Amino acid sequence: MRNFLSAALLLFGLMAHAQNDASTRYADLISTDDLKKHLAIIAGEEMEGRETGTEGQRKAAEYIRNHFSSLGLTAPASLAGYEQMYPLYTDSIIDVSLSTGKWKAVYGTDYISPALANDNGKAKSSQIVFAGYGIDDKNYNDYSNLHVKNKIVVIMLGEPKQDGKYLVSGGSKSSEWSGQGMNKKIAVAAEKGAKAVFMINPAQELFTQKTAESSKKTSIYYPRPPKGKKVNYALISHEFAKKLWGAPMEQLIAAAKLSQPFSKEQLSAQKIKTSFSYKESKQVVMASNVLGVVEGSDKKDEYVFLTAHYDHLGKRDGKIYYGADDDGSGTVAVMQMATAFKRARDEGKGPRRSVVFMLVSGEEKGLWGSEFYSDNPVYPLEKTTVDLNIDMIGRVDTERMKDDTLNYVYVVGHDKISTELPIVNEAVNQKYSGLTLDYKFDDPNDPNRIYFRSDHYNFARKGVPVLFFYDGMLKSDYHKPTDTVDKIYWTLFQKRAKMIFHTAWEMANRDNMLVRDLPIPTATR
Repeated sequence: MRNFLSAALLLFGLMAHAQNDASTRYADLISTDDLKKHLAIIAGEEMEGRETGTEGQRKAAEYIRNHFSSLGLTAPASLAGYEQMYPLYTDSIIDVSLSTGKWKAVYGTDYISPALANDNGKAKSSQIVFAGYGIDDKNYNDYSNLHVKNKIVVIMLGEPKQDGKYLVSGGSKSSEWSGQGMNKKIAVAAEKGAKAVFMINPAQELFTQKTAESSKKTSIYYPRPPKGKKVNYALISHEFAKKLWGAPMEQLIAAAKLSQPFSKEQLSAQKIKTSFSYKESKQVVMASNVLGVVEGSDKKDEYVFLTAHYDHLGKRDGKIYYGADDDGSGTVAVMQMATAFKRARDEGKGPRRSVVFMLVSGEEKGLWGSEFYSDNPVYPLEKTTVDLNIDMIGRVDTERMKDDTLNYVYVVGHDKISTELPIVNEAVNQKYSGLTLDYKFDDPNDPNRIYFRSDHYNFARKGVPVLFFYDGMLKSDYHKPTDTVDKIYWTLFQKRAKMIFHTAWEMANRDNMLVRDLPIPTATR
């Protein structure tokens, strides 16, 4: 009842000011002609797909920066201009060696040491311990009778099953010790004092030349601190493992292929002198978020954020991934909203709260730019009333079989963090736009986990209320070179952009910041 009354009162207030509604006048500045003009450049050939860390991404950042400058937007005082720079890295192996007993292992034949997961260091030990799957869990523990401190540990990938059920999870689905569980296994070995880890993949007998070469250099990555302790590791071939451990290793690999548990007798140590050294170089590559501000009036120290990601997938096999909808559409929508808000400010109709227009990079790589911002905010997150994030609003969901296919937008996050989010958005939409607001992706059983897949999530994890606007184009041209400008639905694109502008206008001018009266979602993708 409270939400219904609040929505009714808000709508009544909006309607009461219809005769002198500045919001409509400035929303009309978001024209299809200007959206087309900007998108033709952002999603054009010269930008080369805007992959983070490339010249194409830097060109796109410059274009956005120049647009903000031409409008006369304020640059954040703590930044040197409009860009918030953040570092990315690539690692390359300089030298790596592994010797054990009488053998000097051959890189690419006996072992590989992926550059992404290793750091400069040396490990020596007089003993090697076979620790099964390397699992330390109340339901299955390979370490219960093993001592691995100052030793090198040999571990199998995977986890054990019995009668069709995984022993750790107790069900038909594997646990966190599978898949990305390799990092967890290495961290556990490190916690127990191991000098290094040799990993065996039961399903990978040897290494291809391509695998060996690609392991020597990383792709560009975002420097997140490791979870738990860390030691260096190598993946070893089946032949080298047998040479290292002797005849019993063949049976151990065969058991791991069948996901069989290991007995206490199979988990043991051998005295073998082993040396493993690793050395790499690290190159820094800078990327950026681009921020421009229309300063507020009496509530200028409170903030409304309008965000989108300007990066895309770059070039692959000689083909440009243009990313017109993903997320060229969101990028140019934010640019045009900046135009509208700045005109309002110049004409004495500016917002009460400061409005921050932030275009981020690194989204396609893993929400890097927004993660960096949320961990290094330019403006206080506790004073950020909302993030309205736009990621793909120019196309139509091919899976949406409804009569109103050309009159909808998916809204994500409406039932999280603040009960006022849908009250404001729905009232504004009812007055100005009449779009169908579809909450399909807020279903907790959404298999696509959309809530966790765009930049609003990094605001939400810090407790900032968010709304994410999205067209649902997961089929058709999603992440393909065919996501091009000519496939945009311009009238629908403009209508969605104007509705988001009206929502931002209301949130920037209402008396109070949005309440934060719902739990912060703690689930992950």
